[in-house]
Amino acid sequence: MADNDEIQLVLEQEGPYAFKVSFGQSGLASLHTDEPAPLGGGSGPNPSALLLAGVANCLAASLVFALRKFHNEPAPIRAQISARKERNAQGRWRIARAQVTLTLADKAAQLEHFERVLAQFEQFCIVTQSVREGIAVDVRVVDGDGVAHVPGAAA
Repeated sequence: MADNDEIQLVLEQEGPYAFKVSFGQSGLASLHTDEPAPLGGGSGPNPSALLLAGVANCLAASLVFALRKFHNEPAPIRAQISARKERNAQGRWRIARAQVTLTLADKAAQLEHFERVLAQFEQFCIVTQSVREGIAVDVRVVDGDGVAHVPGAAA
C-alpha cells in the first residue's frame, strides 16, 4: 500500500452485535468482532479492544522502526495496554486515557542512539498520533431505498 492509499474495510453484521470485518483486496482473513455479554456473545474482540490493540501495535512497530533506523537489531518487543471506560460530561462511555508499556528484551545501554529513539519513535505511530489529535469522522446512513441520511442534520 502506498503512503497515501485509502484504507477501506467492510463490516457485515453476523449476529445481534457481531460483525465480520473484511480487509478489502488485501487477501487477509476476515476478523470477527462482538460485544461482550449482556449485549453480545463475546465471540470476538469488541471495538474498544480493537482500538487499544491498534494503538499498542502501532507504538510497538514504531519503536522497532526507530531502533532499526539507528542500525539496531532489537530482540522481540512486548506491548501491554490497559484502559478504563469512563463516563463523559453527557454520561456516555468513553476511553479517556490508556496506559502503554513497551518492554524491550535488550538493555538500553546496548542500543545505538537510544535516547534519540525514545525522543522520536512516537511521532512515527500513525494510529496513536491520530487518536491523540482526534480523528474527524463523517457519517451517513443509507436506508433500504438507497437514500442517504446525515445524522444530526435537520430533517
